[in-house]
Amino acid sequence: MKIKMIIHGIAMDPMSNSPIMLLKEVEGDRILPIWIGVLEATSIAAKLENIQFPRPLTHDLMKNIFDFLGVKIPKIEIVDLKENTYYAIITIDIEGKTIDIDARPSDAVAIALRTGAEIFVKEEVLQKSQVYTETPSTEKEGEKVVATEEEKEKLKEILETLDPKHFKYKM
Repeated sequence: MKIKMIIHGIAMDPMSNSPIMLLKEVEGDRILPIWIGVLEATSIAAKLENIQFPRPLTHDLMKNIFDFLGVKIPKIEIVDLKENTYYAIITIDIEGKTIDIDARPSDAVAIALRTGAEIFVKEEVLQKSQVYTETPSTEKEGEKVVATEEEKEKLKEILETLDPKHFKYKM
C-alpha cells in the first residue's frame, strides 16, 4: 500500500548538525524523518522558501529539461529501506509511457516540489523505519525498527523537542 505524503519541513539534527527531511502523511499524523545531504536540503529549502537564483540549481535544470522535452512527473515514491538507506523512484511519463527511475529520496522530493508530482511512501517502508507522530507519546506496537535502542532514544528525544514553528524551512 502506498501512503500519500507531503514535505512537512526541513530541520537540523542538533546532534550531528545534519539536515532532516520530514515527510508527513496526508491523511494521518505519522512523520517520516530522513537524514539528507546539505546540498539536497538547500535545494528543497530554496523551493519551499521560493528563493530564486540567477542560474538554475541542478533540480531546476532537470525540471527545465523535462519541460522542454514534454516529460511529466506524476509521482515519486520511497520504495525501500535497506541497511539504513532509503530508496526512491521517480515516475516519468513520456508521451503516455511511464518509466520508473532510481533516485535518492532527497533528489526525488526536490524534483516533486518543482514539478507538482505526488509523493508516496510504501507502507512497508514506514513499518521498517522509525516513524513518529505529531503526538510522540502515542507508540505503535509491533513495528520493526532498524535503529539500535540508543539511536532510537536519541532520535526520539530530538524529534520530540522539534517544534514545527521552529523549522528553518517548512511547508
